[in-house]
Amino acid sequence: MLHILYFVHDLADPAVRRRVLMLQAGGASVTLAGFRRDDNALAAIHGIEPIELGRTQDAQFAQRVAAVARSAAKLSSALRTVARPDVIIGRNLEMLVLANRARSVFGGDMPIVYECLDIHRLLLRNDVVGGALRSVERHFGSQASLLITSSPAFVERYFRPRSGLRLPVVLLENKVLALDPAIRSVTPAARPPAAGEPWKIGWFGALRCRKSLALLDDVSRRMDGRFEIVLRGRPAYSEFDDFDRVVRDAPFMQFAGPYRNPEDLAAIYSGVQFSWAIDFFEEGLNSSWLLPNRLYEGGLHGAVPIAMEGTETARFLASRRIGLMLDVADAAHLTALLDDMDEQRYLAAFGAMASQDRKQWIIDRADCQSLVQRLASLTRTSEQIAELQTLPQLHRNRGGLQ
Repeated sequence: MLHILYFVHDLADPAVRRRVLMLQAGGASVTLAGFRRDDNALAAIHGIEPIELGRTQDAQFAQRVAAVARSAAKLSSALRTVARPDVIIGRNLEMLVLANRARSVFGGDMPIVYECLDIHRLLLRNDVVGGALRSVERHFGSQASLLITSSPAFVERYFRPRSGLRLPVVLLENKVLALDPAIRSVTPAARPPAAGEPWKIGWFGALRCRKSLALLDDVSRRMDGRFEIVLRGRPAYSEFDDFDRVVRDAPFMQFAGPYRNPEDLAAIYSGVQFSWAIDFFEEGLNSSWLLPNRLYEGGLHGAVPIAMEGTETARFLASRRIGLMLDVADAAHLTALLDDMDEQRYLAAFGAMASQDRKQWIIDRADCQSLVQRLASLTRTSEQIAELQTLPQLHRNRGGLQ
């Protein structure tokens, strides 16, 4: 059984839980190690007791760097009970550093995989800070055997032209993990509101965009409650002046707390007609390039996505002729987009969603096995290289190895 040592930036992140479940479903055993930003019982994984390396904070890059440095110095002790892994995965740049350190702790040549699902804005700066961080990424990334990322735009807009990394790439989109037959067989039904009831827009997942919060609040007020906003997930409180106050004071907005992914998806998406698939958190950069979890979650469960023109999400939807597109990010244009919504228009949009191939929204057990097989292939390559390096010099020369 392939043994994977997985370093993560946030043990409370539901996406980390999903990835571990995916690796396990593919036939791997996983040792999980990383930092914790908050407590989230819904992200716990049955049978896995993570190695906690410390606490970090959102939007505190310097604090995180210091925490990683301290952890690197003590990593040998933290991993003393861990069996030698076959593959080490580092989820983002900070964890890539620890993955490299872990390989030296084990004294081995096991392959390292760089998993990068967001391009941090500091990496994109055209100053000494950005240049220094890209140099760090190139240095530690050059030791990796594979890059895992979630959107083709990350490759097209950053990794290929700017990062300096030359790694094989696995595109692993943020699809819904569908190991349960009930999830794979989801058949959503159209759900126009009853007479006198509002349309509902769901904004689910990582809530980190203050511009989206303000825009949705403004539009729901302008439309006098014809549209209500339902929030679910984990707010990044560091990104809002006062998230709880804004939601409390918003007459047509409610926050219903966190949820389990994928177990609770059907329940939460069945209560809305539309999914907010827009993120201005790093507008024009990472937010324009990503393909968010909620795109696939909403797609599987028949929620019509609302996307921003000019983004990778919009490109994805336009190629399939589904979803609603906002061309200008202000309340007037969003109000205009939604103002003539009626049952006929909604049913047409829903019908386009329902006609899509369900496979594009989900990851099944066969996909999990394919991923683990790809990771296992890295170990065979590593072993072959090690064997060649131990051959006698004369034998290497006779074999024509250069």
